[in-house]
Formats: sequence, structure tokens, C-alpha cells
Amino acid sequence: MALVLLYNISDDTKRQKIALAAWKLGIDARRVAPADFAHPIGYLLGLEGFSPSEEAEPPFDAEMLLMQGLSSAQFSAFLDALRRSRATVALKAVATKHNVAWSSAALCHELQQEHEAMRRAGKSVHR
Repeated sequence: MALVLLYNISDDTKRQKIALAAWKLGIDARRVAPADFAHPIGYLLGLEGFSPSEEAEPPFDAEMLLMQGLSSAQFSAFLDALRRSRATVALKAVATKHNVAWSSAALCHELQQEHEAMRRAGKSVHR
């Protein structure tokens, strides 16, 4: 199942644009509550072998999208739709066998570091 998790998309219009773009492409869009940021990503995605975390994590307020199970065509079309509707989100990731064990906060921190490194290198971070 194609799924996108939405983090900290507080602007209703932007959130609706993202949800509509996902819906048109057959992608399920789900908001992740800050109380769930400490849980492993695999748990949030409903993957087997993952359970909720008992540990607390510092919250984050950056907007972030996490995609899982999208075909190549869905992935490209979804990003294009976000650009066309001006519903851009700087931090985006695809679930991998490596990051599904991370918390959302850990993923956000990693993406922020990558985003900053690319900015410093003068590379476009928004394609």
C-alpha cells in the first residue's frame, strides 16, 4: 500500500493540497501526532516486528513527509503535484530498511543535517 506520513503540516490549506495530491494518485495520507514521534517509523507504517516505544524523544516542529510503497510513477507524480500546488515541504524521505527502526525525531534530525550540507555545498535541495 502506498502511504505518506505527514508531520507538522499545520497549515490547513497546505495539508489539504498534500492530501488531495496523494488521493488522486491512490496514496493514503496520514497525519502523525507529536505524541507518536518517538515510536519507530516501522511501527507508524504498520510494519510487522515493530512496537511502540516507551522512551520519550524531544519534539520537533519541522514539516516532514515520509513516503512508503510508492511506485516510481507515483513518487514522481506526487512530487510534481506538490510543486504545482505550491505545497512544498523541505524535509522528505522514503522509508528504507535502515530508517524504519529510527524514531521520527531521529529521521528529522538526519534530514535536517543532509539539507544543511546540501545548502552549504550550493546544491539545490528542492527539485
